[in-house]
Amino acid sequence: MPGISRRSLFIASTAGAAGALLPAVSKPAAAQVASEAECAGRYRAEYHFTVPEQWMNDPQRPVWIDGEYHYYYLYNPDYSTGGTAAGTAWRLATSTDLVSFTDRGIAVPKDTTPNGDVWSGSAVIDTGNTAGFGAGAVIALVTMAPADVTQAQFLYYSTDGGRTFTPHGTAPVLPNPGVRDFRDPKVIRDEERGRWVMALAENDKVGFYHSADLRSWTYVGGFIKGGIGVLECPDLFRIRAADGTWKWVLGVSANGKGSGLPSTYAYWTGSFDGTAFTPDASDPQWLDHGWDWYAAVTFEKRDANGTLDPAARYAIGWMNHWDYANTTPTMECDGFNGTDSIVREVTLERAADGTYYLASRPVAGLDNHVSRTVNLGDLEVSGSRLLDYTGTAYELTTEITWEQLAGAGMQLRRSSDGGRHIDAGIHDSYAYVNRAYTTGPDSSGRWQESRSPFDPSARTVRLRILVDRTSIEMFVDDGRYVHSTEAFPDPADTGLALYTIGGTAVFRNTVIREFAVG
Repeated sequence: MPGISRRSLFIASTAGAAGALLPAVSKPAAAQVASEAECAGRYRAEYHFTVPEQWMNDPQRPVWIDGEYHYYYLYNPDYSTGGTAAGTAWRLATSTDLVSFTDRGIAVPKDTTPNGDVWSGSAVIDTGNTAGFGAGAVIALVTMAPADVTQAQFLYYSTDGGRTFTPHGTAPVLPNPGVRDFRDPKVIRDEERGRWVMALAENDKVGFYHSADLRSWTYVGGFIKGGIGVLECPDLFRIRAADGTWKWVLGVSANGKGSGLPSTYAYWTGSFDGTAFTPDASDPQWLDHGWDWYAAVTFEKRDANGTLDPAARYAIGWMNHWDYANTTPTMECDGFNGTDSIVREVTLERAADGTYYLASRPVAGLDNHVSRTVNLGDLEVSGSRLLDYTGTAYELTTEITWEQLAGAGMQLRRSSDGGRHIDAGIHDSYAYVNRAYTTGPDSSGRWQESRSPFDPSARTVRLRILVDRTSIEMFVDDGRYVHSTEAFPDPADTGLALYTIGGTAVFRNTVIREFAVG
């Protein structure tokens, strides 16, 4: 079907193994939600982390304690009655493989001091007893805003392995110097210089602070970047590339939509002398190009014995966005609002031009939860091809090759009449995910298709796509680029089709895997 255009593909669909296009079907209204009787239990993810009930937003950097990861996240048990204004606590889940998690309940409660609820921050293991709460105490530095006015940093400590925390008084360990945005402390240990370092979000700046004891902090400098919105949830770490090169990475969550940029995790590679960060380039790279990978954190990769891998880190992000955070059928249908991305492994790679970037791949622990594998082999497609497979939660991997082509990809979560679907693939010089033709969270219609660079001259692309009940994550060419996007297809939309535009392609080694996570 060489005359097909990408526009016609989006408003029509496939029928049959090499089928003709069907007439267009009207697009469902964004954020359409079925009644509770119609949809109970149908939207909770199969293999992604979800909050047990009520509300979840920012992930907090997981820490390795006693053979397992302790994953804290912002949790609001009063969401159904008070909305997001009711404030958050830190809830805890533990995991050994970062796929299957065990809920441990609230670790840092809210509203137990005059300072109110608990916002984002970070936890560290104080092995040297620098803070005086005992060797191995878990120290959490968190933002609180007493009377919802002044953001400052407060300390909580745990002496039971990070299960429960106690406030260290009611005074901040880092008071606000008189600025509006002053939050999300990310603390690391600078072993070389024998001190703690904090990165703090301060509007268009990441401030750097030093401390010997985690209780008192001194400002030493900052990194300023405008034009990508208010900087939030900073990240700072050192990582080694396969060629032996070490780089420091500074990351932030930022809303770059107004500048035509992603609204996810921006990062810079560079150097850090313990006080100042010097980037390799002024403009950031982005660890995700989708719409919904916000407040992301990276954390240490350790093996079962706790040995640190200096050449990799893990990362997890909140699959939502503040532009439409409350727009989801999961609350009415399943009693929760909060889904995370799959945990991904992040490595430092060297590009052909000598620059360095972070690549991502789904965590290897997924391999241990495969419940079914469907090997479709090599599939030749010219126009469109409906596959004999249905599902709402799976992983699809393929390598698309061609001689002459304008675009190719998949229609995911396709309705039986072909009118609803999520499209993922490549077109001209970009890779994309488009959620416009299914039910989605964005009622404005502006944030439907995400794009990332793609070089068509290679005449090949490797795609690994994770589909779950309310999410799509596409990894392009071994994770050079990633698109993470939430969407709310009708639970009855289970079809899958392949398509090409302007030529023929072969979808090689096409494999579908399903997962069972207890």
